[in-house]
Formats: sequence, structure tokens, C-alpha cells
Amino acid sequence: MDSQPSRSSGRFENSPPLLTKSVSDASSHSQSLASILNNPHAGKSDGFWWWPTSSSPSIPTPEFLPLSTLPKPGSDIRVPDFQSYLSSISEPFARFHDIQQHAKLESLEDQDDQNALVACLKEVPALFFKEDFELEDGATFKAACPFRSTAENLVTQEKLSQYLDVVELHLVKEISLRSNSFFEAQGQLGDLNSKIVEGCDRIRELKETIRFLDDNLVGSAKKVQELNVRRSELIAHQDKLKLILYVNQALTTLKLLVSSADCAGALDVIDDLQHLLDGDELAGLHCFRHVRDHLAASIDSINSILSAEFVRISIHDTGDVDASITSKFKAQATISINGEGHEVKLDEEETCNLRDRLLPFVIGLLRTAKLPAVLRIYRDTLTADMKTAIKMAVEELLRVLGAQPVDSDFVAGERAVDADGGSSSLASRLRSLSPECFVHLLKAVFLIVQAHLAQASEVKKAIEWILCHLDGHYAADSVAAAITLGAAASETALETDDQVNSSLQLSVQRNSVKVSSAHGKGNDGTTSSTLSRNFRADVLRENAEAVFAACDAAHGRWAKILGVRSPIHSRLRLQEFINIYNITQEFMTATEKIGGRLGYSIRGTLQSQAKAFIDFQHESRMAKMRAILDQENWAEIDVPDEFQAIVTSLFCSESETRELADEVSADIAPSSPKMVLSIDGSPMTEARLPKISQNAEHTVSVPRSESTTQSNETNSRERGRSSTRLLFFRGVGYHMVNCGLILVKILSEFIEMNNSLPGLSSEVVHRVVEILKLFNTRTCQLVLGAGAMQVSGLKSITSKHLALASQVISFTYTIIPELKRILFLKVPETRKGLLILEVDRVAQDYKVHRDEIHSKLVQIMRERLLVHLRGLPQIVESWNRPEDSDTQPSQFARSITKEVGLLQRVLSRTLHELDVQAIFRQVVIFFHSQISEAFLHLDISSPQAKKRMYCDVQHILACIRSLPSDSKSNPLNWGQLDEFVAKNLGDEISQ
Repeated sequence: MDSQPSRSSGRFENSPPLLTKSVSDASSHSQSLASILNNPHAGKSDGFWWWPTSSSPSIPTPEFLPLSTLPKPGSDIRVPDFQSYLSSISEPFARFHDIQQHAKLESLEDQDDQNALVACLKEVPALFFKEDFELEDGATFKAACPFRSTAENLVTQEKLSQYLDVVELHLVKEISLRSNSFFEAQGQLGDLNSKIVEGCDRIRELKETIRFLDDNLVGSAKKVQELNVRRSELIAHQDKLKLILYVNQALTTLKLLVSSADCAGALDVIDDLQHLLDGDELAGLHCFRHVRDHLAASIDSINSILSAEFVRISIHDTGDVDASITSKFKAQATISINGEGHEVKLDEEETCNLRDRLLPFVIGLLRTAKLPAVLRIYRDTLTADMKTAIKMAVEELLRVLGAQPVDSDFVAGERAVDADGGSSSLASRLRSLSPECFVHLLKAVFLIVQAHLAQASEVKKAIEWILCHLDGHYAADSVAAAITLGAAASETALETDDQVNSSLQLSVQRNSVKVSSAHGKGNDGTTSSTLSRNFRADVLRENAEAVFAACDAAHGRWAKILGVRSPIHSRLRLQEFINIYNITQEFMTATEKIGGRLGYSIRGTLQSQAKAFIDFQHESRMAKMRAILDQENWAEIDVPDEFQAIVTSLFCSESETRELADEVSADIAPSSPKMVLSIDGSPMTEARLPKISQNAEHTVSVPRSESTTQSNETNSRERGRSSTRLLFFRGVGYHMVNCGLILVKILSEFIEMNNSLPGLSSEVVHRVVEILKLFNTRTCQLVLGAGAMQVSGLKSITSKHLALASQVISFTYTIIPELKRILFLKVPETRKGLLILEVDRVAQDYKVHRDEIHSKLVQIMRERLLVHLRGLPQIVESWNRPEDSDTQPSQFARSITKEVGLLQRVLSRTLHELDVQAIFRQVVIFFHSQISEAFLHLDISSPQAKKRMYCDVQHILACIRSLPSDSKSNPLNWGQLDEFVAKNLGDEISQ
């Protein structure tokens, strides 16, 4: 690199033949390497060319082919022809040559410096060149001066002096090497200083010139401009001060408006201030750095005021109504169960007044997007107020109702015993109330709840009217704008952090809505409309939820009151429980109509108590029926008017009722009370069902000894008169016994349960089926199975007992279809199939039982005939004796005809004609067969015996002819005995 630059620098001056060869060579070739190498404007394309340095391997110089001796085109070109080219590259080439020379010198100096430093390090130990070299350090001193004697000390001093000389020598040498550069730099610095002084002098002259020009040419214009700028700044400062004054006055006004509860004006002021904060008018004013916090606090205060006023107007005005209702019920001694005339409603003037009072607060809450949250607060407050009102009303009424005497019918055994032994807690006081007082309390609670719900319903309707039906109203535009702003604010609150103040978000979104409406962007309008609809739907949903929550709270309190008395309700009388059930149903209907949803808690409680009531009533009636059947002496009794009224009202149509009334009135004794038919044909008696209940209970509670006495009295009455009072159904009279009437009463009570508790119709049908099964099974055991002889003290089971049992079973079998029709009116269709099969199975059991009773009557007569036929041979032997001259029928004929006649009289007075005919048809058949067969096997040898036989046969046939039968033969009841007479006793017939 040291020698090559000089070689390159002399290439253009000292080697013209080579250049000539290159140029001549370029003329014969399409591309010339020399032109590329010598291009002074070469770019990156010539970066590959370099001169070899001393460190790089030498590159052999290419050997060019000798030029042709033949002259070629262009060979006459000379160096002057390239003068323009050489002049253009001479300056860049000179600069390039200087750079190469300077780099060479620097490399030589670096190499010398490195050599000098190495020599210095070789002569002076490295210890003296360390950065932390300090002779004060003991270890360093020992290492630098390791002497033990004075001679060594002198030697060491000489060495140190020598080291110092070496270092100074090299430093002087280094300074001398760099002296040229130092003085050159110092000379350049002096030149620079003189130039700087010269430049400052020129600048001073220019400034003086400019000042002169300013004073004489542009001074006045510049002053005018400065004054204009100052005037603009002062105006801006004045406007800023006015703005500061306005903001200060607005903040003061806002504080006054909030303190005076003027929420609408305060919100307007907040809107203006928020608009200023969102713009750049107040930017940089440090005095207003806390304005946003003040506005947020003001909005919170306004929301608190609006919320409190809204809740006060919506709820707290009902306190006077509660007090008036409570005082009214305290003064009353009785209460109507149907609740007519007690409905609480607001008139039109009160409704309009409520709307006008709520309108400003609703608009304010819509503007702050707090109406859904306030409605949730209102819901909680309304629920708590509902619970408190019910509790206070119950406590107030218990002070009055608890002091009233308890009805004697409400026996102590039907009350639930408190676990604490009779404490004075609210629950125990509720349990101590009589059913009438408890219904009285429920009615008061009903009216209080109705008053609260009526107020809540009007509030709900007022909010709906404000949101959806303000067309043409003066506040319609305000409500629409408030809904739009509230929807935007609520949407922003959902998307941002929960800790960001909701009032500030409201203003930002309010401004964005204004900008959107100003620019008229379609997409923003559509989004705003959607947000408004969603916000309105949210408000309406919370509004409806508040009323439903109040209804649900009322249902829960009512269910709790019922639950406290659940052990008592199952033991109530039917009418008492139905009163409670009906008022609860009325309460559910009224509250669900207001709330718009079903109350599942109260329905579940009422359903469970109704089922418990049915279960208890069923068990008690099953036990009562077992006791009555065990005490039954199967003696016929007169049917009281109350039981006929039950059958007539439940199972007979209107036309049948009128016909039956005429028949019954003819059979009623003069001393018995009259029955009056109502317009619809149903018999009316004073307090019909209570009298029935009392009569039934008195009948049930008759002891066995008294029942026997009653039976004897009944028999004596039967001997004294020809007919008894029957139980008529569809024009057919039935003889009844005590247990049959009680069954009718129990069935009527279950029908009333079915009508009053339609939700439990399936359960009622099941209980009715069980009662019918019990009655049928136990009757069969007592009568056909002769169980009455052990439990009732009967000496025997007579045909009279069987006939009365047949009548009771026939009556029950007859009313089962009508009973099924009545009970199944309320049964769900899904359960009718199985229940119908059960009822039909029970009806078939009754039919079989009746047929078995009739078969038993026939069997009794057959057994009696067989008993008499066993003594017939002895009687026939007496006929063959010569001394027998009696012309009367034998003892056999007289006895059998007497017993048949007695059976006929008993059955004809008790059973229906068709049943009697069916029974005696079988009696006639076996009389014919058994008697004719017995006479065929007798030894009748003498004419006297034949006459006696003929006399007996005629006597028996005469009895058979008199028996009721559906036979159409002529003569009546013709049979085998008639054929026997015609075949074997023809002579006696002719004589």
C-alpha cells in the first residue's frame, strides 16, 4: 500500500504509451476496461477495483499481447485529446492521493508508538504502570524497593532514577514526533480565532444596519402589529376571565340548587359545565382542576335526592291506608268472607296526581341513567315495607282478636300444642286464634297487601305511561332526550371500568350524541335508537320486577302465616278450612293479577295444607265409618229431611227434584218440618249443611245400648204405622239404616271438598274410592259374614237385615255413576283413565255384593225347605194310617207356606219390586223342583194318602201362585209341581 499509490499517481503522467495502447485497444473492442477504471463519476460498480497493499499478496501484472504493427482505425489519437478528461479527474485524483499518503504516515506513526511503548515496558517493570500503584501501600513498597542494606538502597535509587530517565526520554520522543501536528493545529486555531473576530464585526455591522432600518422604515408598522397582538391577547385574557367568572358563578349556583333540591336546574348547570370541561376552554386553568370531582359529587347528591323522593312518593304514602284498615278491622266484630266491597283502587284524580309528582323525578333519573338502579332500590324498599306492614297489622290485630272468647266448637284437641308450653310469641298467638278470628286477620292482611300493591301497580303504570305513552304531552321531548342520554350513559358504563365516575361518562356520551345528531350520521342514529330501545326495555323490566317482588313478598308472608297454623288447619271442620282456602285463593288471584306471575311459594303451601286436610279428614271419616259399622244394628230408620236434601241437591236434576219434592212431601209426617223448594228446585232448609253435620254426628255418637233402644222404638213405630220415610233418588225410594245415611253425609262432604279444592280432585276421588271399598267390604263381613253377631250383639242375621243391607248397597251402587260424574268434573284428563277404572271396579263390587245378598235370601229359603222336606216321610206315614181323617193341609205345607209368606212380606216392604220378583223367581223354581222330586220318592199307596197329598200340593201351589214373579205363564208360576199333580193326582183332580 506504501508504493502503489505513487505508482497509480504517475500512471497518467509517466506512462502515456500504455494509455495510448489502452485507448487504441478500446476502439477495436465493444467494451474498454480503461474507460471503466478511469471514470471519475464511477458509482458502486467500480468498487471491486483496488490497488494491492504491502500486506496483500502481489498480483501479477497481466501481459498484453503485442500490438499489431498494422495501423488500426483511431491510432492517430494523442494525449492532448484527453485533456478535458484529465482536467475533470485531476482534482478527485489529487484528493485521493493525499488520503493515501496520510494513511501511510499514520500507520508508520502507530507502529513507531507501539515500538516505543514496548521498549519502555521492557525496560521499566510493569508494577510501576499499574493504575493502583501507590508507594504508601506496604505491599507495593516492598515489591518496588526490596532492599535489606544501605548498598541495596543505593542500587535501588539508581534503578528508579534510571527508570525515570527512560520514561522521560520516551515521552520527549513522543512529543517530538507529534510536534509538527501540534504547531499546525495551533496555527489553524489562531486562523480560526481571527476569522471569528472578523465574523463578529460583520454581525455587529449587520445588526446596526438592521436597527437603522427598523427605526426609519418598519418601526411604525411593527408597533401597530405589536399593538394588535397585545389587543388580541388582552381580549383572550378578558374572555378567559369572563369564563372563569361564569364557571365560578355556575359552581356557586350549582351548590345552591343542590342544597334546595332543584334537581332539574342543577342537572342543566352540570350539563353546561361538563360541556366546558370536555372542550379546551378550561384547559390549563389550574384553579379548575377539581371541577370534575365537584360535578361528580353533585351528581351523586342529585341521584340521592331523586332516589329518596321517588321512593317516598311511591311507597310511604300508604302508611295512612294501613292505619285506617287496621283500625277498621279492630272495630269490626265480623268479616265477610267473599271480600266484596273491600277492593282498594286509586281514582282518576289521584292517578293523575301521582303521575305528575313522579314525572320530574323519573326524567331526572333517566338523564343520569340511574332509573334502573333506583327501581332496584325501590323494589327492595317496597318488599321490606310490605313485610313490615303485614307484621305490624298482625301484631295490632292479635291484641284485639286474641282477647276475644274462643268458639266452643273449636275444641282444644284440634289445636296444635306449642313447643314452649304456651309462650306468648307471635306464632303461638296465631295458633291460639279461632278459625273465625284467623279468617278475620287474613282479611285485614289481604286489604293491607291490596292497598300496597294497588299503589305499586299505579307507580308501575305511571312509569310505563311516562316512557311509552307521552305522545302530545308537554314533557314528551324531555323524556325522549332523557332516554337517549340515559341509554348512551348506561352503554358506556358497561364498557368502561367500574371505578370511573358514571356522571362523567354521561356527559361524554351526551356530547357524542349531540355531535352525531349534528352530522346526521346514519349508523350513529341507528345505534342510538337501538340503545334507547334496550334502555327502555331495561327500565320496564325493572319496573315490572319491583311489583312482582312485592307480590312475592306478600305471598311469602301469607304462606308463613298459614304455615304457623298448619297442624291446626288439617283438623278444622270442612267449612272452616274452605273459608281459609277460599280467601287464600282470592288473595292469590288478586295479587297474581297485579304481579303478572304465579306465586309458587303460597301455592305450594296451600296445596300441601289442603292435601293434609284431605288426608286427616279421610282418616277421621274412615275411623268414624268403621266405628259406625261396628255399632250398626241394621234396623231401619226414618230418613231426616237434611239427608234427602243432600241427595236431592247433589244427585238429582231440576225436574227430578220437583217430582221428588211432591213425593216426599206426601210421605212426611205432619209433625216434621216443611221443606221449601227454591227457584232452581233444590230444597232449602235453614243452615242445611250445619244441621246435616249435627244430625250426622249425633247419629254416629249413639252408644250400642241406645241403638238397641232406638231399634225397639223403631219397630214399635213400624207396628203403629204403615210406612216409613224413605230416601228417594230419581223417583225410587230406598230404606236406609244409620250407616247408610252417614255414608251419604261423608260422600257429600267429599263432593264439597272436590268442588272447593279443585286442584286436589284426584286425591278426593282416591279417598272416595277407599271409603266405598271400606263400606262395601265391612258390610259384607258384618251381614253376609255374620260379623254383626259378634260386634253388634245381634242374635242372628235375619232376612230383614239382609234386605236392608241390600237396600243400602243398591242405593250406593245406583248413585256411583252420578257420583263419578260430579267428582270427575275437576279431575285432569291425564288421570281420568286410571281413576275411572277404579270407580268402575268399585261399582262392580257393589253389584256383586247385592247379588250375593239376594242369593243369600234364596239360599235361606232353600235351606228352610230342605229342613221341612226331611220331616215329610214321617208325615206321609201318618197319611197311610186308617185312623187319619184330617182334611186340612199337613204341618209341612202350612209351615213352608207360612215361612214363604213371611219372607214375601219382609222383602216386599223393603226391597224394590224387581228385586223381589228376581228373588222369588228362583224360590218358585226350586220349590217346584224340590217338592215334586220329594213327592215322587214318597210311598203313597192308599187313596186317603193321595187325598192328603193333593191337599198339601194345592196349598203349596196356591202359595206359589201368590208369590211375586215376572213369569208370563198361565197359570202364574207354572212348574214341575203342576206337572206332577197332573200326572200323578189326576183322579183327585177329577173328584
